Parts: sequence; C-alpha cells; structure tokens
Amino acid sequence: MDSVLHLLGIARKAGRVEVGEEPVGAAARAHQAKLILTAADGADNSLRRAAHFGEAGKAPVLPTPYTKGELGGTVGRSACTMLALTDVGLAAAIAEKLAAADPERCAAAAEELKAAAGKALQRQKERRAHEKNLQKKKRKPWAPPPPKGEKPAAPAQRKPFAPKGKLTIKKQP
Repeated sequence: MDSVLHLLGIARKAGRVEVGEEPVGAAARAHQAKLILTAADGADNSLRRAAHFGEAGKAPVLPTPYTKGELGGTVGRSACTMLALTDVGLAAAIAEKLAAADPERCAAAAEELKAAAGKALQRQKERRAHEKNLQKKKRKPWAPPPPKGEKPAAPAQRKPFAPKGKLTIKKQP
C-alpha cells in the first residue's frame, strides 16, 4: 500500500478526514479544512467545486494520482472524488509525500503546511508546559516575589453574622 493512502487511513481512524462534497464544503466554510485532496479521475465540475471550497476556506487543493475507487477504498467508501483533512500535522505529512512525487504542483502547499504544523506543535508544547505549571502551582515569571522575612498574608476569614445590641420583637395589634 502507498504511504499516502496509509496516512489517509490513519486520518480516517483518527476522525480527522471529511469525505464527500457536502462534508468537505462544510469543513472548508468553517475553516477547519487544512488540505483538500481530489481524485485523478474526478469530474471537472467536482474538481472546480473543490477549488472553490479551497478558496473559501483558505486551504490548499492538491490533486492525487489515485482514482476515485482507490481514495474511496482507503476511507471506507466505494468512491470518493474529494476529501478534506482537518489535522494540520497529517495534512503536512500527506502534502510532503505528494510533493515528493509531483514537486511542481505540490511543493508550495507542502512548505506552507509544514510551517503551519510547526507552529501548531509549538503551541501544543506551550499549552502542555502551562498546564504542568498550573498543576505544580508555579508562580508566573513576571509576578514579584513576596518580601523576604515576611510571611504571605492569609486570606481574611469572615466572621459569622451576629446582631449588635438587644433584639426585641414587637407584636402587632
């Protein structure tokens, strides 16, 4: 099996692929589609619609050397003309594999997706480090340290409500 098709199978199992015209269009309009792939033997109208989806969602549209049957079989359908990847890391890996086979059509998109995947990975690392710091209750680096020799003030505790003076109850006539 080809490595691109293998990665598409992994994306399908991870739930990171939208298959078919309607789901691809919805993912593109929601700016969730990171890469749109088209079959080699797709109809002109379908390929044109995929290009419009790519423009609307600002996602690159790459042609694949696979037929509708091959793409469909990989993602669990009988045939598939277009599909969208919603994970930037998988999209970058697939675009890189396609660029190795057809550099003139896919190289620019592969570089763009590789940069986006690097940024996403960096954000993910920063988020994990932040969550780890929150669990360890580390202080923010820009917060001033407490003064030396003094203990930090304990939070003020509320006293229970007690009425002042004598309590009298008046009877109404």
